[in-house]
Amino acid sequence: MSRIGLKPIEIPSGVEIKLDEKNYMVVKGPKGTLEQQLDRDMTIEIKDNEITVSRPTENKKHKSIHGLTRTLIDNMVVGVTKGYEKTLEIVGVGYRAQKQGKKLALNLGFSHPVEMDDPEGIETEVPSNTKIVVKGIDKQQVGNYAAVIRALRKPEPYKGKGIRYQGERVRRKEGKTAK
Repeated sequence: MSRIGLKPIEIPSGVEIKLDEKNYMVVKGPKGTLEQQLDRDMTIEIKDNEITVSRPTENKKHKSIHGLTRTLIDNMVVGVTKGYEKTLEIVGVGYRAQKQGKKLALNLGFSHPVEMDDPEGIETEVPSNTKIVVKGIDKQQVGNYAAVIRALRKPEPYKGKGIRYQGERVRRKEGKTAK
C-alpha cells in the first residue's frame, strides 16, 4: 500500500492549478509555471485547497505509479512556491569557478577552462570560487544540471579532488606504499 500516495497535498495561497480530463496539470505560482502530463489511469481530485490522488485498481502498475504521481504533483507545487537548489563544492588546488554573465566558467585542471551556458529555467550562482549553487523551479532540471557539472570532474578517491555535492562524503583510499 502506498503511504505516500495517500497523503493529500495542500495547495498554498497564490498557487493556481489547472487539470484537464487527460491529467495534464499546469501549476502557476509566484516563482513561475510548471506543466506536466501525469498518468491517465490515476484519479486526481482538487477540493478545498487539497489535492488527492487515488488509483483505480490494486494491480502492480497502478500501485507503483500512485506514489510517483503524488510526488510529481508535490514537487511542482513546492517548485513554484519555494524553488529548488543544489550546492556543489570544488576541491583541489587551482580548481575554481567564475560566473561570466549567463556563463559558468570552470577551471578544473584541464588545458582550457570549461564554459557552460545556463539552461533555460536554471540559474547558477558562485558565492565563492569553490562553491556553485544551482537554482530553479523544476526539481528534475536542477538535479540534472548539477549532475552534469559534477560529471566534469568527479571526486577521485586518493586525494579527494573534484566537484562534489555539499555534504557528500568521498570514500578515501590509501595510496601505494614503498617497501
